[in-house]
Amino acid sequence: MSKSQKTDPGIFESMRSGELIDLAEPRYQRIREIVAATLRLSVSLNASTDVDQVRERLSEITGVEIDESTTIFAPFHTNFGRFIQLGKNVFINHACSFLDMGGITIEDNVLIGPKVNLITENHSLEPSKRRYLSCKPIVIKQNAWIGASATILPGVTIGENAVVAAGAVVSKDVPANAVVGGVPAKLIKKITD
Repeated sequence: MSKSQKTDPGIFESMRSGELIDLAEPRYQRIREIVAATLRLSVSLNASTDVDQVRERLSEITGVEIDESTTIFAPFHTNFGRFIQLGKNVFINHACSFLDMGGITIEDNVLIGPKVNLITENHSLEPSKRRYLSCKPIVIKQNAWIGASATILPGVTIGENAVVAAGAVVSKDVPANAVVGGVPAKLIKKITD
């Protein structure tokens, strides 16, 4: 079964497009079903005894085979999993959390430090719509490095060769060949070869 056959395009397209989705609406039940399946598979992923098993379990969660050049250390947490795309030669260290309902794309040769949070989901500031979900994708371009305990927020693109310092909270796009750090993250310097 292909990845597209595993999902109802209506709710998923709405979610990926950034449309506000009421968590109480009936079609959100499909999301709950996938989250429940992902949580069940996550137990097996996080009980894995080697990186090959972790890669196999995460491939089951995402619905796409992850390249053998990519290494993920457990524990690894995701609430959805179906919208994670990993390139080749990616390294993801221990205790990372990917909330991927808005889509997470990690290109080739990316390094992700321990305890990194990639968050594509948000809620409205407006109290009457607080129980609505809005999602925006995160894209991490090739050869970027995300330092330990950094948090990348919805809608952010990290440019090619960029570095996000440990502990940074990134709420805006990071240009290629830039080093950012702090809360909120700001430009520290440009990388030159």
